Amino acid sequence: MSNIDDIDRRILRELTRDGRISNLALADRVGLSPSACLRRVAALEKAGVVAGYRAVLRPDKVGIGFVAYVTVGLNTHTKASQEAFERAMARAGEVRECHNITGAVEYLLRVEAADLAAYKHFHTEVLGALPQVNTLQTYVVMGSPKDERG
Repeated sequence: MSNIDDIDRRILRELTRDGRISNLALADRVGLSPSACLRRVAALEKAGVVAGYRAVLRPDKVGIGFVAYVTVGLNTHTKASQEAFERAMARAGEVRECHNITGAVEYLLRVEAADLAAYKHFHTEVLGALPQVNTLQTYVVMGSPKDERG
């Protein structure tokens, strides 16, 4: 769906803010009739522009007290090494996001743990134990004044 217009963009912005908004409220916010709004949302979903809806959890309410971004450099730059690392990250519950990036390192992870001790265990016993890992650098999140992840 390459012809997204301004109304579609407004719909997407509102759905990003509140995926549970009623069609009636959404239509009102974007200036459409409810039936036209419903058709547009359905078209955006069918085209795969809207891939899904999810709950946004409060970390403190689910036992997450430590969040960090971790850069990972691999010791070999082979497809097999990358695939093995990605499989390990898919199994690691602490890893909430894993991105293959360009630059001096191969991966950027978003890691969530209960506390510093739990993170240290993950860092040492999971990441540090992987044979393909060469370098790790941790950036501890001290606050998130803007976070639009859904």
